[in-house]
Amino acid sequence: MSLSKSVETDNALSAVHGKAASVKFDQVSKVYGTDVRAVDAVSLDVAAGELVTLLGPSGCGKTTTLRMIAGLEMATTGKILIGGRDVTKLPATDRDVSMVFQSYALFPHMSVMENVSYGLRISKLKKAEVIERAEQGLALVGLAGYGKRLPSELSGGQQQRVAVARALVLEPQVLLFDEPLSNLDAKLRRQVRDDIRDIQTKLGLTVVYVTHDQEEALAVSDRIIVMNNSVIAQVGTPRELYDSPTDAFVADFIGEANLLDATVLDVRNGMASVVLGSSVGGVEQVSGSQISITSAARTDAVGPARIAIRPGRIRLSPVNSENTLTGVIDKSTYVGSHMEYRVVTSIGTVFVVADAESAYRLGEEVGVGFMDKGPVLLPVK
Repeated sequence: MSLSKSVETDNALSAVHGKAASVKFDQVSKVYGTDVRAVDAVSLDVAAGELVTLLGPSGCGKTTTLRMIAGLEMATTGKILIGGRDVTKLPATDRDVSMVFQSYALFPHMSVMENVSYGLRISKLKKAEVIERAEQGLALVGLAGYGKRLPSELSGGQQQRVAVARALVLEPQVLLFDEPLSNLDAKLRRQVRDDIRDIQTKLGLTVVYVTHDQEEALAVSDRIIVMNNSVIAQVGTPRELYDSPTDAFVADFIGEANLLDATVLDVRNGMASVVLGSSVGGVEQVSGSQISITSAARTDAVGPARIAIRPGRIRLSPVNSENTLTGVIDKSTYVGSHMEYRVVTSIGTVFVVADAESAYRLGEEVGVGFMDKGPVLLPVK
């Protein structure tokens, strides 16, 4: 059952609606020992009711950042505010946030109802209120009637929903997710990520979500904060990051990208004339080993540059088509919904995603061109 179909009463919705709070980091750093800088002068803003994902490779600082929001790690320097309140020095118990862990962290000897109500019971609420709020939490995640079961009697996706319900019933200002789908198989990950997004939207929750999975981040987020080497590399909506990465790291990490050397010949009215392949005396020599494109320019600089091109924005055509590179199909893979090709060209090997009905053969020569919105000009640092 989808969470989008599981909201059974207005009371269950209103129980947590309206408490969402903003999160702000002001030049926050976390240093271990004397020189291990896990997070380095990070500033970020999460609006109330927004789902923001911290995305990056292992060791980039995303989980440490999440744990500092939760109060499970204390900032070395800087300031952390939740709902405008300075919580930098406050322990986790005083921050009004809840966290859903990668491992679910359910008590195996307790029933589903006991797991969901655990935080309420230790808060010393009246028994009737504990039961009511726990039942509302289970209804919200589509598990009404599952209260008497043990975690071992549930699927992985159902166990993750129990963990979400346990966090929701505490009515937190901010809900934190730490790699919540990593223990689920691919199909179930898609279902549960949609469920999480549905309930976040319906309840207007502030959610900070950590993952290393790019597709997952693109699917669930209002905005994504890409981290690399303990700092923020870029912040933007999923589409902004995918279409307009600011550097090669973001281009290659968000989805897949072909990164190719290029030369900017001219910049006019914010658009750059670019040649991929060789140029003679600064003059374009378009041939089967070279191609000319235009791309939005981020500076007025001419000279060496790099181009990022998504695999799905490369067009294969008959060899010697206008303004194409000549390439040779080096690998062809059918994956059901589409074809994947590795094509060797004079300027490097490119990865191409094409229609499933395409049928280029190994060793076949093809023309390699780019869609108008495909190439993204990256600065050379």
